[in-house]
Amino acid sequence: MTASPLVFGWLEWAVLPELGIPAIRAKVDSGAKTSCLHADDIEEFEREGAPWVRFVTRPVRRRPNIAVRCEAPLQAKRSVISSNGLAEERCVIRTKLKIGVRIWRTEFTLTNRDTMRFRMLLGRSATAGRALVDPGESFLQKRLSYSVYRKIGLAE
Repeated sequence: MTASPLVFGWLEWAVLPELGIPAIRAKVDSGAKTSCLHADDIEEFEREGAPWVRFVTRPVRRRPNIAVRCEAPLQAKRSVISSNGLAEERCVIRTKLKIGVRIWRTEFTLTNRDTMRFRMLLGRSATAGRALVDPGESFLQKRLSYSVYRKIGLAE
């Protein structure tokens, strides 16, 4: 039996536990097919003969000193047309995503989102069959706080 869909607002708090990201605000965008995560210093490497990627994400837009170093298996490289209409080849990872009480695996492309308001964008492939979106609401799921970064020693 499939669980009933959650209801998301256009903005929700998310956790990426496998990447060590305890709180990040995500813009839920049903107009975007794929999801993406802010990443700097993207570097591909091999681990035991398999392709991996390491990167730094800065989950708090106005606090660039909060930096989380991440590593994940590289699933693919994909050409993505961004909101400015330009095609960009991006690394694709697959990781656990937690919003509210639910956890599931989903794909994220990695790109620099310094010029964007939100560090994570959740596209329809991540939410299809799992959530309905109420674009007039925000934070309908569990609220988190960036204060968790102080608790884990990544912020003053």
